Amino acid sequence: MTRRELREAEQRRAAEEEAAAASAAGQGVVADATGRVEPPRRAVAPDRDPDEAEPWPAMVPAGAADARSESADDPFAGLGGNSQTGSEHPWQGFHDDPEPSRPSRAERRAAAEAYHVGESDPPKRKRRPWGCLIGLLIVAVLGVGAYVFLQGPITAVIERFQPAPDYEGSGTGEVTFMIHEGDTGSDIAERLAEQDITASYDAFYELLLAETPEPEFQPGAYRLAEQMSAAAALEALMDPSRKLENTFVIPEGAALPDALQLISEGTGVPLDQLQAAAAEPPANYGLPPEATTLEGFLFPATYTLDPGLDAHAILQTLVNRQFEALDAAGVPADQRWKTIVLASIVQREAGSDENDFPKVARVFQNRLDQGINLESDATVAYGTGNTHTVWTTDAERADASNRYNTYANPGLPIGPIGNPGDVAINAAIHPADGSWLFFVPVNLATGETVFSTTVEEHEAAVARLQEWCQASDENASYCE
Repeated sequence: MTRRELREAEQRRAAEEEAAAASAAGQGVVADATGRVEPPRRAVAPDRDPDEAEPWPAMVPAGAADARSESADDPFAGLGGNSQTGSEHPWQGFHDDPEPSRPSRAERRAAAEAYHVGESDPPKRKRRPWGCLIGLLIVAVLGVGAYVFLQGPITAVIERFQPAPDYEGSGTGEVTFMIHEGDTGSDIAERLAEQDITASYDAFYELLLAETPEPEFQPGAYRLAEQMSAAAALEALMDPSRKLENTFVIPEGAALPDALQLISEGTGVPLDQLQAAAAEPPANYGLPPEATTLEGFLFPATYTLDPGLDAHAILQTLVNRQFEALDAAGVPADQRWKTIVLASIVQREAGSDENDFPKVARVFQNRLDQGINLESDATVAYGTGNTHTVWTTDAERADASNRYNTYANPGLPIGPIGNPGDVAINAAIHPADGSWLFFVPVNLATGETVFSTTVEEHEAAVARLQEWCQASDENASYCE
């Protein structure tokens, strides 16, 4: 070959190699440990066709599946309505779902760990000056592309190896913490962080993972403190002297079956004995004649009872405490039933901001006064047996045979849907002043809620919620 032909052949080979490298970069490929180039792997469930798999597994918040059966195309369907027009108006009620609706930490860790990038240097070859310049440009382009492609995984990996937020020392004050039958280490880590006993879920959970042998937790109530280090919290939960005898906590809004379970765990009284005592005629406990169960009349609080009390005596103690709360709020004896029923709905619908309780009570009272159905998803869910969620389906909301269904039936439901506390009781008898008929959260992270009088105002508030949901991926995770 002539010198010119050799030079042209060399240029063609260089161009082909550069084109192949640029094509690989454009497709987001990575090199494995041997230097072979292959496309990024997709997460595929064992029973799915790899060609049908999504790039990464969908992350669905706890409880969301319950709301998708009839309204899969509308993430806001089934969350409130407008009985004046007969049309659906989503998110009428603010629901305090017990399970935060974000991708779990385990899912986030798994997503970060799914990226494995190998490196291999190609054989070096001499290039003419133009070839070097083109090579430098390609390296620059590849560098930018690699940064963009790997920025998310690298950030996730860096965040994973940063120390989890943790407090120092043994904390201050005193807090009663309950471990429930069947709790996992993850469950305990979540609630410790929620009660501000530990600084973060990860601080405690990562400590558990490092423990050998694995700690074994015993159900019951424990004396802890606020803002403890993860190590101090774990040590306290392993200390038998920290376990409180005959002590239990009933949270605000807890339903009757959950309350009985908590009592059993704290006192050691068998659950079946408590269930039998709860099945006695409500009149045996002095409840109003409308009552068919003890639901609503077990006051939520922390209790330390004398040992030796039988199941009936324990339940009577909680009922008497609820009567004391009603008397302190100025509720006449003949108004106890209606007050408890309304307060139980307010407790479930008003979320965590105590300032919203009187406003939510006013919305429901205005609807009662104007003959408008309450349309509370919390009541519908309770009637279906789902005491831990407020998600409902179109079919459930249309089922008038559910006597707790306040979409299909007018007025208050046939009974309480949980055990309300002082704040909800006071809101039920002292609702705020206002003409509101609707309420909807416009920021699910903070719980900020908008109260509206007209359909137009409510629809504008719903639009704000939808905009918030679409503002970021993190926001969208709340709205799924």
